[in-house]
Amino acid sequence: MSPVIGILALQGAVDLHARALARLGLDAVEVRTPAQLDTVDALILPGGESSAISKLLTLNGLFEPLQDRLADGMPALGTCAGMILLAAGVLDGRADQRSFSAIDIDVRRNAFGRQNDSFETDLEVVGIDGPAVHAVFIRAPIVERVGPGVEVLAIVDDGRAVACRQGAVLVTSFHPELAEDLRVHELFLSGVAA
Repeated sequence: MSPVIGILALQGAVDLHARALARLGLDAVEVRTPAQLDTVDALILPGGESSAISKLLTLNGLFEPLQDRLADGMPALGTCAGMILLAAGVLDGRADQRSFSAIDIDVRRNAFGRQNDSFETDLEVVGIDGPAVHAVFIRAPIVERVGPGVEVLAIVDDGRAVACRQGAVLVTSFHPELAEDLRVHELFLSGVAA
């Protein structure tokens, strides 16, 4: 039986992740409530606006249940804002912004600049064979500190990490859901299956 994959559907690129999973033969469950969270085996936290998603998690009564599931080892993929939400530290977050500390990294929001500073590049990603992964960065965070149990999967030209994994948690600064390449989602799903 295939694992049930949820997508946190409070704000952000929910539909694009759902389409990527559908292309891989999986139906996604949109998660907006604790009851919906209880039905999934793994969760994608999409890009969007991290401080807005943080507030919506609290307003919808999802923050603590999701924190508990992550602490219990639920696999998670965080892209862009999702990376920020899963990080141990947010160096330039709002005072009321919360994160889950599900991966031992510190991140800086909007590290590459404003919307008009968005860019695309090709990255070698550990665990993904074949051609480089085409990565789309939109107001993306950067990893400023990596804890001892974290594996860096991809770096940009200046040597800073933009994809990391610790246990069942995989995070990217970029948006794999915006590319035709499904290999980042496949990498995440291989960890879910394990």
